[in-house]
Amino acid sequence: MWETYGLDNEDLLWAGTALQGGIGGQRKAVCGAISSSAVCLGLRHRCSLDVEEEANQARLDARKEAGELVESFAENFGDIICQNLIGVDLSDPEVRRHFRESGMWEEKCHNYVKFAVEKLYELDEKRNPATSSD
Repeated sequence: MWETYGLDNEDLLWAGTALQGGIGGQRKAVCGAISSSAVCLGLRHRCSLDVEEEANQARLDARKEAGELVESFAENFGDIICQNLIGVDLSDPEVRRHFRESGMWEEKCHNYVKFAVEKLYELDEKRNPATSSD
């Protein structure tokens, strides 16, 4: 999405790295795919703060789309909390190691990331219908 949104800056990728496994791997945190997507939506709707009305609308649009993403994710997967989604406590280093080595993260987390990215594209197409036929 960072390329799609014209955010060609590796710093933005690094900004989301602590969101893996929920924020800082904390068991009761929101899934990192959702958190990262919310950040992406904020960047997608960014505009100059010079025009207050435009900036306020951009904030409202970003929050509305983030809400739609969260609702859709929860409907699809039954929850948005990392531990509830993956069934393990990633704050325990040994559990985290086993989770990665076992490949469970590929089974589970890849599906969450894929869903979030597809939802971002869907939201973008709704926002810009003319670009969806490209």
